[in-house]
Amino acid sequence: MIGSHDVPLRRIRLRRPQTSLEDRLRLLRKRWRLLLRLSAATSLAFFVSTHLLGHSQAFFAPISAVIVIIAGAGVRTRTLFELVFGVAIGVLVGELLILTIGRGTWQIALVVVLTVVISTLVGIKGLAMTQAANSSVLLAAVVPVANSGNPAVTRFLDAFIGGCCGLAMILLVPRNPVRDIDVETQALLRRLAGVLARCAEAMRLADANLADAALAEARGMQPDLQSLEATAVNVTEIAKMSPMRWKQRDHVDLYVGAVRDLDNAIRDARVLARRTSAMLRHGEAAPARMHLAVDSLARAVGIFADDLSEHDDFAEARKELVEAARIAVEALPGAMTMNTAAIAAQVRSLAADLLYASGATRDEIDESLDFD
Repeated sequence: MIGSHDVPLRRIRLRRPQTSLEDRLRLLRKRWRLLLRLSAATSLAFFVSTHLLGHSQAFFAPISAVIVIIAGAGVRTRTLFELVFGVAIGVLVGELLILTIGRGTWQIALVVVLTVVISTLVGIKGLAMTQAANSSVLLAAVVPVANSGNPAVTRFLDAFIGGCCGLAMILLVPRNPVRDIDVETQALLRRLAGVLARCAEAMRLADANLADAALAEARGMQPDLQSLEATAVNVTEIAKMSPMRWKQRDHVDLYVGAVRDLDNAIRDARVLARRTSAMLRHGEAAPARMHLAVDSLARAVGIFADDLSEHDDFAEARKELVEAARIAVEALPGAMTMNTAAIAAQVRSLAADLLYASGATRDEIDESLDFD
């Protein structure tokens, strides 16, 4: 039986915040660009519509700026421009509809429903749909002041100006694309190096459980890889769109070009861990120096990560990758099993993938990894 004091204690636990104040302050510091964009875009949009164009109810200008900055975060270039024009056109169509049916209680209900229906049909969701619904309420509820011109035209212009101001702030105060993709890439490479190091330890200790743990870790890297692929698309757009980041385009291209090869390397690591586990569970002894090859591969991944971050020439990383492949080939015994042959092949494949990621050509890789 639950005592009378248990329920209040349980409720207290449920109400305990998931993040501390320190965590929230840290998050707030990271959002300084967002705060700067919002403050600059909304004030600029309101100033242009009110003081330069003389609109007396320019609330759609700052609202549109907010929509574009928040809903447009991380989207493709074409989608971002579509959002700017979509918000403005939506306001225009909504205002023309209201001019036809009038303003009132049932008109608000109809306009909001139509807004959500249309948003759903065209694929708008989340915050963008919420903002669209809010805008429709304002259209239906706020009566234009007398002698303020055609409300459909003025509100369309306000929305368009706000969207352009939001877009301008995204371009003028962009995120750092190199830093964004480097954070995710480094985390992924650390996990890859960890998988390889665990495989090497499993071979050295003849511990199949360690190999299984490495396999589980390698399989768990897929969501991080998908996140990195999405980030690669976003940072490419930033580097292309923002004049403030044009100098970083070559470095961004280096990261983006490496993503596909990292995908292949992670797949090879999964096969390597699976073959290592199978070899040990079948009682096969790992070739005498094979764990040294995989250890060397793990070190190469760490060196590659540093070179990638520093935009270096990858000379040291390439040397270590070739050495790892050479040790693996030389470690093969005269009487190979399917597992030992597969492990050596995966070490070589992983080395080749990372050599590709470093910018080496196919001919250069074939020449470097030809140990005959």
